[in-house]
Amino acid sequence: MRLSPRLAQFAAVARREHITGAARDLGVPQSTVSRAMTRLEADLGVELLARHGRTVSLTRAGRDLARAVERALADLERAAEAVRTDADPAAGRVAFGFLHTMGPETVPALLRDFRKDYPRVRFSLVQSYGEDMIDRMRSGELDLCLTSPVPDEPDLVTRRLDEQRLHLVVPADHRLAGRRRVRLAEAAEEPFVTLETGYGLRRLTEALCERAGFRPRIAFEGEEPDTLRGLVAAGLGVALLPPPTVPRPEVRELAVTAPRAAREIGVAWPIGRPDTAPVAAFKKFLLSRRGRLTGAPAQTP
Repeated sequence: MRLSPRLAQFAAVARREHITGAARDLGVPQSTVSRAMTRLEADLGVELLARHGRTVSLTRAGRDLARAVERALADLERAAEAVRTDADPAAGRVAFGFLHTMGPETVPALLRDFRKDYPRVRFSLVQSYGEDMIDRMRSGELDLCLTSPVPDEPDLVTRRLDEQRLHLVVPADHRLAGRRRVRLAEAAEEPFVTLETGYGLRRLTEALCERAGFRPRIAFEGEEPDTLRGLVAAGLGVALLPPPTVPRPEVRELAVTAPRAAREIGVAWPIGRPDTAPVAAFKKFLLSRRGRLTGAPAQTP
């Protein structure tokens, strides 16, 4: 840390091999650069410059250090340019996380509509479950996330955006398949296929079953709703899932009348973290979509 303020000055001297010329390039007095070089050599305990009147030349140690400093300065310049680019109001970057179930339809539609007004804004997209996205926001990897349930954490700002009904998904030849509506208690003896522990939909499934008076018997766990629907289609269990993007003829999607089966969807971001212009614009856009986030559910086949 003690060396770093003097390294840029040393790089200028190394390029010029002339202290006065380096000072002119840096816009500082010649005496400032001269003293900085003397202190740098004292700190390192090595002579970096051979003095020849008004000019200097690099010693072997000076050449080695100059190459390393130039590489470091180039890396810093690239990093600074990336930061400037990411914050550009018109062409910056948004790091956005969302649930797997939002990926096939909801998020692409959101991004399409947002980019009508901001066509050059770039996105880094992360699909994951709620707890993982919150950890990534806290570490700075994500700017904001679309998640369910809406978290209640003291270090997060959250806004409820919409609600999405859940269906009881059963195989097409299931005893309940001819029904359009069902009470969840009617599936109490069925094996369930669910998302893995840690997913919000898994916690909601267990909570709804408890409200219906039973504890679900978990037969299979997965990470993707489409995989769960495939397991249901194969006759391996039933599942509570949001409406599909494209209906599958091998399963039936039954409305749950009791208890009321729905999940809240919201947006979250770390409290007190300054926004770049593109992040602020995308937040404003998401909040403007309250009640219109998920769209109409797919029709039951």
